[in-house]
Amino acid sequence: MTASAPRRIARVRPLSAAAPDEHFFVANDAPDFASEAGRAWTVVDSPFAGSRANANSPARPGWETGTVVDQDSFTFLAPSVPVNVFGMAHNTGQPGRDLPAQAFHKAASSVIGPGEAIELSSTVGYVDPEAELTVIVGRAVRGLTLETARSAILGFTIGNDVSARDLQKSDELWISAKSQDTFTPAGPWIVTELDDSELTIGIVHNGTELKAASSADLGWKVDEILVYLSSFMTLQPGDLVLTGFPAECARIQPGDTVVCRVEGIGELSNPVKAASWEETPA
Repeated sequence: MTASAPRRIARVRPLSAAAPDEHFFVANDAPDFASEAGRAWTVVDSPFAGSRANANSPARPGWETGTVVDQDSFTFLAPSVPVNVFGMAHNTGQPGRDLPAQAFHKAASSVIGPGEAIELSSTVGYVDPEAELTVIVGRAVRGLTLETARSAILGFTIGNDVSARDLQKSDELWISAKSQDTFTPAGPWIVTELDDSELTIGIVHNGTELKAASSADLGWKVDEILVYLSSFMTLQPGDLVLTGFPAECARIQPGDTVVCRVEGIGELSNPVKAASWEETPA
């Protein structure tokens, strides 16, 4: 059987949005993302059946299903509204595989989209970005096996597992280190039918390209991770599963820009700023 061609699916907000939470799903089948055809997107029904959080906003002129919209007419959002966000601990190479698979939970409220600012408080300490191949769960699933795990995957996106290193040392559950507001950038789109076995993963920090690695360097692979997670809980449509970070990172501070790259998907860029909730009113 011939594999289907990859397609991109994105959750977007029209520049002329009538409400701040208005969003639609759009799709693009062009193999060249930067081409003219790659910038013409078709409004589609939500790919997350049964997820109210991921339903399209009510149709309005120019945004009915089947309408073609230009990329200049909207802003990319995080690719889904997840119930759960997971990361994988110590998942690099054989040393990671020699340990039991272990996940941590990130707050869904920590998710932001492309171009949104990662906000750092004045007391957060040392913070690293982590570019990660990220699974987008397509349907509610429990008890997956290695034979069925792929059926749960809608596609892949880029996730940035922003991590406060000092807080990881003092918080053994990593909640304060991983779940702060804005600490999970994701996007810019979902790519379906992607061969995830050997994708280059890396970071560009303030224009400097750091040492990259490969998804082949992960200890526990995508199928195994999904089997593990679904063994103890039901994964929900739109959930994000960040699979691990095998590459080089560098400390981020306000004023920086961090770009996460995953081969076959593209780039996820976010500025870094001081926390807005600490700003003194004028």
